[in-house]
Amino acid sequence: MATNSQIILGHLGEVEALRLRQRENRVLGARVLSVKQFQHQRFEKTYADLLTGRFSKAAGFFLEDLYGPHDFSERDAQFARIVPAMVRLFPAEIVDTVASLAELHALSERLDFELGSQLAKDDLDVASYRRAWLAVGQRELRVRQIVLMLDIGTALQRFTRNPLLRGSLRLMRGPAKAAGLGSLQDFLEHGFDTFRELGNDASRFLSIISERERAVVNWLFDDQSNGAAPAGFSPMQ
Repeated sequence: MATNSQIILGHLGEVEALRLRQRENRVLGARVLSVKQFQHQRFEKTYADLLTGRFSKAAGFFLEDLYGPHDFSERDAQFARIVPAMVRLFPAEIVDTVASLAELHALSERLDFELGSQLAKDDLDVASYRRAWLAVGQRELRVRQIVLMLDIGTALQRFTRNPLLRGSLRLMRGPAKAAGLGSLQDFLEHGFDTFRELGNDASRFLSIISERERAVVNWLFDDQSNGAAPAGFSPMQ
């Protein structure tokens, strides 16, 4: 059975291979970037109501830290070099969550790459995005993407109930940054603090994410549907 270190490195290797193909083909790279930007904008529309008020920090965490269009190439390269140290330094529960994060990262990159490969131009709208989804298929992987997001959120929620784990994470701040794990440390602390502030509302927040993202998948794959588009896809543009 592969170790967490091997699993994480495998996912990071897949991401880097996909990025290399995009660097070698700038047209494809531009189209993949267009997909990422479109999805980021869609998320802002789908969760416009959550980005203000009680759930604003949690929605912002999902939008920027889990769903953002950012280029993490340099961060990932640094991360890959110190994965063995990270596995030794961080508690097992956190390492398991990082493995899920790495899987989500690789899966999102792969699906964005495949969507970009289906586009005929950089300019992306709802209709062309939906056609690309249908052409790529792999509905089960889209569902897996949602499950991973929720698993990470659930893990962060669980961590907030463990004061010893929070204390351990705080004590790791100096060693983590010294080992080149500053970005990962910041992600974990940001996620932990975000879900701690939510308290008992965390489950409700994750339920909303699950319901809306699954509705998006169902609508995008059902190309015969005459039903109303989910928030973020209406009106058709």
